Amino acid sequence: MIVDDHAAIAAGVRFWCENAVPPIALLDAEGRLANVWTPPGSDADVVIFDLELVPGRPAFGELRRLADAGRRVVVYSQHADNATAIKCVDLGALAYLTKREGPEHLVPAIRAAAEGDSYTAPSLSGALMSDDTPGRPRLSTREIEVLRAWFASASKRLVAERLRITEKTVDTYITRVRTKYAAVGRTARTKSELVSRALDDGIVTLAELNDTAS
Repeated sequence: MIVDDHAAIAAGVRFWCENAVPPIALLDAEGRLANVWTPPGSDADVVIFDLELVPGRPAFGELRRLADAGRRVVVYSQHADNATAIKCVDLGALAYLTKREGPEHLVPAIRAAAEGDSYTAPSLSGALMSDDTPGRPRLSTREIEVLRAWFASASKRLVAERLRITEKTVDTYITRVRTKYAAVGRTARTKSELVSRALDDGIVTLAELNDTAS
């Protein structure tokens, strides 16, 4: 589903999706975010989200709400500054694209997000390269909460029960954390590798891990 208050943008994205191979079915929220939370929008695999539904007021809070609910979000924005791109990834967006980036990037980003994977478009790649925190990904508060709960649990099912979210949402958060680490050149394909990264970055301590094991 696309949430954008410019009809021309929505029409253009619909055309790209319909002509993709294979085609992508696109719903139009007609600029109303409420339509994302009710059928058929609530069943959409991906939300293509315009930050400025209200001019001059980037909807960062709404982006966080979508991400915290486990929705897979691709931000498609007129903002081309690095700080906005990085903030959106921090808040849980799986991809950030500017509206100067066309179907050659938006379509792959939608497909990646549908699988729970991130997509790094040129705009986001530049933002990540200019980030002045070497080697450390920017994790959201919710991502850290899920990660720590996973380290303390035997399974994602137990994490889901503890945090009162779905197991699919747990998996989405962990995938985001892995992709953020991969983006800074510190891959973490296994749980043990992710624990090692978290220890290095102070997300969890050895004492906490030992308390979990005992």
